[in-house]
Amino acid sequence: MEAPTDAECPFCHPERARVIAQHSHFFVYQDGFAVSPGHTLVIPYQHVATIADLSADEQAALFPAVLNAQRRLDESHRPDGYNIGINQGAAGGQTVPHLHVHVIPRYHGDQPDPRGGIRWIFPDKADYWS
Repeated sequence: MEAPTDAECPFCHPERARVIAQHSHFFVYQDGFAVSPGHTLVIPYQHVATIADLSADEQAALFPAVLNAQRRLDESHRPDGYNIGINQGAAGGQTVPHLHVHVIPRYHGDQPDPRGGIRWIFPDKADYWS
């Protein structure tokens, strides 16, 4: 892995035992506060806060790295679905200012009614089908 760029950033100093895979620009990491079994993060080596801060090459490599993480989870955890997302900026819920993509496996029965997925960040707007 490349040299860390921020002395205080937990993603610049990852726990080696939680690194699942490495790619040219990203590493795949077990989430320390998993919301479901297999919850994984795709993290750039470079300390950047947002997708816009990535180079064009890094942006092009991001989604293939996410798909690779999903394939690994398909094999190891056999989930029934996924939520894949990024919390960007304080208003978007980002607590670690180092870009990371959540790959969250979902399982039948993990929520009584999972419809609406990430829309539930605004509960009054989530149920659009009723």
